[in-house]
Order: sequence, then C-alpha cells, then structure tokens
Amino acid sequence: MTTLASRLERPSPALEATTAPAPWLPPEAPLAMPRQSLEEHEGPDLAPHTPITSPPDVRRRRLAVFGGALLLTALIAIGPYVLYARTGSRGMETVGLGVFLVLCSAIATWFCTAVAGHFVLSSGREQDDLDFSPHPALPSERTALLMPLYNEDAAAAFARLAALDASLARLGVSSAFDIFVLSDSTREDCAAAEAVAFRAMRPAAHSCLYMRRRLQNTERKAGNISDWVRRFGGAYEYMVVLDADSTMAGETLLRLADAMERNRGVGLIQTAPTITGATTLFARMSQFGVRMYGRVAAAGLAWWAGSEASYWGHNAIVRTRAFAESSGLPILPGVKPFGGHVLSHDVVEAALLRRAGWAVHVTAALDGSCEETPPTILDFMQRDHRWCQGNLQHLPLIAAKGLHPLSRAQLVMGAMAYLSSPLWFAGLVIGLGLQLNQPVDWDTFWYFLNPRFSPFMLTSLLSGVLLIGPKILGCLLVLSRPGERRAFGGTAAVLKGMGTEILLSAALAPVLMVANTKAVFMTLRGRDIGWRPQQRDAVGVTWRDALRAMSWQMVVGLGFVAALCVRPDLSVCFAPIVLPLLLAAPLAVFTSRHCAMADLLKTPDDLGVSAMPVVFRANVRSAAAPHAQDAVSLLS
Repeated sequence: MTTLASRLERPSPALEATTAPAPWLPPEAPLAMPRQSLEEHEGPDLAPHTPITSPPDVRRRRLAVFGGALLLTALIAIGPYVLYARTGSRGMETVGLGVFLVLCSAIATWFCTAVAGHFVLSSGREQDDLDFSPHPALPSERTALLMPLYNEDAAAAFARLAALDASLARLGVSSAFDIFVLSDSTREDCAAAEAVAFRAMRPAAHSCLYMRRRLQNTERKAGNISDWVRRFGGAYEYMVVLDADSTMAGETLLRLADAMERNRGVGLIQTAPTITGATTLFARMSQFGVRMYGRVAAAGLAWWAGSEASYWGHNAIVRTRAFAESSGLPILPGVKPFGGHVLSHDVVEAALLRRAGWAVHVTAALDGSCEETPPTILDFMQRDHRWCQGNLQHLPLIAAKGLHPLSRAQLVMGAMAYLSSPLWFAGLVIGLGLQLNQPVDWDTFWYFLNPRFSPFMLTSLLSGVLLIGPKILGCLLVLSRPGERRAFGGTAAVLKGMGTEILLSAALAPVLMVANTKAVFMTLRGRDIGWRPQQRDAVGVTWRDALRAMSWQMVVGLGFVAALCVRPDLSVCFAPIVLPLLLAAPLAVFTSRHCAMADLLKTPDDLGVSAMPVVFRANVRSAAAPHAQDAVSLLS
C-alpha cells in the first residue's frame, strides 16, 4: 500500500526538469502566469457557466437578501415621503434624502446578510455548499504555505509558522505541506532578523521550510505571490496564502486541501479569520466584535454569494494552476492612484478566477483561521487609508470585460465601504444646514424624553435596528449554544461585552468617518499613500501623536459646534457625532492601552478554547450516506 510519505517524497516531473536549487530554496518549477486584460477577454466566456458547487437555489437566496434590503430601505423612506407629501421638498432636501437612502440600502444589505447568516448557523447549514469532511483523507497533492514578509517582526512571524508546523506534524501530514517565507523586506536589519529566525527554525521544522528574498518589492504583495507562482508554482497543486500576522490550524489546512481535491471546479476557498492576540482596548474591541458577530456576517455572505464569492488576500487556499492561468494582474493605464499596479489585488484576482469559470467560495464552517489586528486606532486608520486607495481604484474596473455580475457587485461593495463615510458626512452637513434656516424649536431638544410616534420615529427605529441588528443576532447565536456561551464567560459576560463593544464602536464611528472621508478626498486628488509595514505591536499612543493625527476630527467637531450655536435645540441629536469628534485625541490615547474596560470584552481566547466548536457531519444530501453519524470536529 502506498503511504503518504512515499507519494509525496517523489519529486514531481516539474522538479526533475529544473536546475540545482539556490540556497534555502527547492529546485525551480516554472509556471506561466500571463497578465490578463480588462479591456479585452479572449477565449470562451466562462463567467456565466455555473460551477457544480454553486447552490441550486442561489438566485432565490440573492432575491431574499437584496429584495429584503430594498423593502427595508423603502420602509425607512416612508417618514421623509410623508413629510414631503405635506410640505413639498426643496433641492437640497432631495439630495439629502438620496444620500440617506443610499447609505440605508448598504446597511440594509448587510443586515439582511446577517439575518441569513444567523439562519444558516442556527440551523446547521454552514456546510451545505462545501461539504468539509469530518475525517479528511490524507492529501494526495502537494500544498505550499506562503507567508509574505515586508519589514515585519521576524521572531513573531516565525513563531506563528512554528505553531502551524507543529500542528501539521501532530496530524502526521507534514510531508504534504511545504512552507515558504517570501521576504520583500527593504530594511537590512529586518532581513538579517529573518535570516536568523529561518536558520533557527529550519532544523526543527517537520515540513520543508524555504525562504526567498526579493530585493525589489515590485507590485507589493501581489507581485511577491506571482513571483513565487512563476518560479515554483509548477510543483504545487494548491497554495495557501498567509499574512505575517496570520496562522491556521493543521486541521483547517487538511480540510481545505481535502475539499479542493474533491471539488475540482473550485479555484479558491476563503476562510473567515478571527482576531487573536489582542491586548489594547481598541484591539480587544475588534477581537470581540469579530468573534461574536463576524461569523454571522461571513455565513450570510457565503450563503448568497455561492460560487461567486470574494478573496480577502490571506488565510485562503488557491488552486495554483487556475490562479496562474487566469489571475495575472494587469498594469492599469494612467498615473497613481488609479493607474499603475493594482493595490487591492485580492478582489480583482477572485473576479478573474470566476471569469475563467472557476468557483470562488467563502466558508464560515471552519475554525482555526486567525489573524491579528492593528493595536490602536491610529494604526487602523493608516491601514484603512491604504485599503481605501486600493478599493477606489476598483471603480473603473467594474466595467471590465467578461466579469460575472456578482464579481462587479463585489467591486462596488468594496468601494462603498469607504465612499459611505463621505456620504454620511455629506448627509450630516446637508441636514444641519437645512435646519439652520428654521427657527429654534425646544420641543426638539426634549423629544427624547417625551417621544411621539410619527413616520420619522419609524425611520429612526428601523435605522437603529439595521445598525445594531447584526450584533444582536451574533449575540443571540452565542447565547443559544451552551458551549459557546461558556467559552465567552457566560451570559452576563456576553451581554456586558456586547454593551461595551457597541458603546466603543459608536464613539469611534464618527472619528473613522472623518478619517475615511479625508482618505477618499486625498485619493481623488491623486495622492498615493504608499505602502508602509503595518504596526502590530501595542506600544500605546502619545498625546502628541494623538493630537496631530486627530486634528481634522477636532476641527470638524468645532465646526458642528459653531453651527449648533445657531440651533442649540439640535445639540442632543448631534451629541453622538460631535462629542466623539471633540474627544478624538483622548479616545485615541484611551483605547491604545489596556484598561478595566478591556476585561469586559471576554473572548474564548482568554480561556484558551475554540470560539466555534463546529460539529462536522456527513452531507445529508448525499445518497451514499444519508444517515451517517455525526462526527465531532478535531478542533472542538
């Protein structure tokens, strides 16, 4: 009987045909990766082709989500419609209403996505489209694990790889996975630290460990990955792309490889990473939010996206040859920031994969996929500015030839994640500006103490439900599962954590609104933010840095205060916006440190247990095993 080791230790034909290896690298196995055209699409139009893993009822799913979002948006519009029917509308009122409804439609879509995700998870349907095996077979194909580095903390990155390597060794599948460290570091001290960490880890590694450094980080991370594909991709059927701050459990990698082997039409499977390693209040808030609510949103997205899902650039498995043949990124015409190399490459690569007929899936059915988050809001804003530029660069690509309609929708959604901030800001300015022409009405000031039902109350209530509804749904899911409820510290801890997270998110939302609005306008003016390494360690924020970074927020807050001096009766309505802006610098300092509030944001990481004890079961739709016994995941 052929063993796993004997199958995988034999070199592939691609390896046998190459020259001797360079230091720290295997023999090269070249794989062509031509650049794709977005203006012309040669070959058959495969995007309309329905992959076999596409849900048979996917159109009804999409109708439910987008139709529900449209209905909710129409209900929210009742209040303004009734008012305009009585008094008529002016030009600026119509513009303000249009902005408001665009924002509401986006929020309503994510609310309906969360409702779908709650239904999927509460009914145990998260594996209906991709049937992950409870006991996956030993891999028959080779998989490369790729960790790109760019001036990162080498010791921390290699520690994550060591944990991943040990996890694979525990399962006895190390020979099926090779690990590549792909350095793009431009600082010699970082490169030297990487070399030291590599030499220390390599003798003890169970999987083959390789390292390559590029002296020129052309095309950034996308160029780093494509360079590996062109040099070594021919030897590997699959590749798993990681970030420097991410890791994955061996069980998760094994199930992903098994799913790719059994579903030959799938080009990419994206996991839903959770956040780990948070220490500051800001990071713990993000960690709690993703752990508690993120899975609901991911399950909903997977439910209606089907085989036309997206790619988030890391913690995903990719079919190497499919990626090479279809996802070579073009160089965009024009100058930066819209021309040149594609910045947010992942969504575009997923769209090109789907254009070539390959299925692209997101799954919320796997635990053991983790990443870290920026420790402070200043670091988060810096990263968001870079992502903003990349996502706005997608706007001209929406009309690219041959893309699936849902791939175009993914591009729009990515841009809207940042365009929503200037739209929100514009709506606030228009609304307040219209009110300045009206006399002071102190009934408005006391309205919250003695509210009266009106069409506008319906609008306000629905808007609030859409905003916090996904959080409530995530909380209800955890509370309904005794094991997960205990993992989060019990019912009281869950409710305290949700309340704390909602309070902090509400306080930071106006701060991020101004930051993203500024980023959008800087991008539209042609300013390139560049590419700096992400800060991952918690070092706190000084008052000087906070005051400098939050100057725009405080100026905008003072502008609102000046306007409210004319209409002081509106101060209660605008307080949730104005106060956080005025206190932006103290908020940045406060959330950059560990404090008592952080202890309220308990997650399963604090207890060292799984956040999602998934129960893997046989596919109930399978005729071969309709009554197969449930099997508990190795991750539980």
